[in-house]
Amino acid sequence: MKHTVNITLIIILLFFLAQITGLFIISNYVSVQQVEKQITVIEDGKEINKTITVQEKSWSNLPYDIERPELETKISYIQIFISILIATALALLIIKFQVVKLWKFWFFLSVLLALTIAFKPFMPQLIAFSLALILAFIKVIKKNVILHNFTELFIYGGLAAIFVPILNTMAIFILLIIISVYDMIAVWKTKHMIKLAKFQTKENMFAGLSIPYGKNKRAILGGGDMGFPLLFAGVLFKQFSWLSLIVVITTTIALAILLYKSQKNKFYPAMPFLTLGCLAGYLIISLVHLL
Repeated sequence: MKHTVNITLIIILLFFLAQITGLFIISNYVSVQQVEKQITVIEDGKEINKTITVQEKSWSNLPYDIERPELETKISYIQIFISILIATALALLIIKFQVVKLWKFWFFLSVLLALTIAFKPFMPQLIAFSLALILAFIKVIKKNVILHNFTELFIYGGLAAIFVPILNTMAIFILLIIISVYDMIAVWKTKHMIKLAKFQTKENMFAGLSIPYGKNKRAILGGGDMGFPLLFAGVLFKQFSWLSLIVVITTTIALAILLYKSQKNKFYPAMPFLTLGCLAGYLIISLVHLL
């Protein structure tokens, strides 16, 4: 086991809470309405018009009418992955030229946006923005460990509220596979993901869970490892509602297995394990839905 039992359990618990919180945020952006529709059926060789009641889902606007990306659902995984590559390249340039202030500004704006979106369903948007502004400022300036990890519980729900409405099951499946392969290459081959993690840890502005312990030790779990399983669970939420909690359980188990099997002083790509957890959850949900 790479970390102590207590630290490992904290990471697992925080991951689980972030997934639950994220789903709750997503659920408050979607509304279900009963809509009557006219359909034509053939009975005894005759066409008969019938009225049926169906459920239609609609998504609330983001605060301050922030626009969701205009992505084509069928190829949205390509567009999202390209965006990730561009963002990674920019981050590596920031590291190379040590433009720390730019990283702080980027980090601050990202946290502010995600928290504002996460808080908006539960309070007026001005209060949501004000609270997000205060927390983002303290997160960047004060670098408090408890506050940092507390805000991480909400950030990924805010980001998921942006992308879940424009993704379907096939797109998120393909995206998870691509991200898993990329994660393995970035950690085991090019190792640039390790470089990014070390830079963020050094600057105390890590995108993800970060828990210091012992003497100069730190347990981390990247933001992508938090966000992508939640995106998957959120997309399934559109079809299966709260049955998608099964994915939260299976991905948490997958993370627990990875942390238990991991060795000290080694870095591991978490996404392949979490993707398997997502797949297991989907299969269980499909079986339950059929019963």
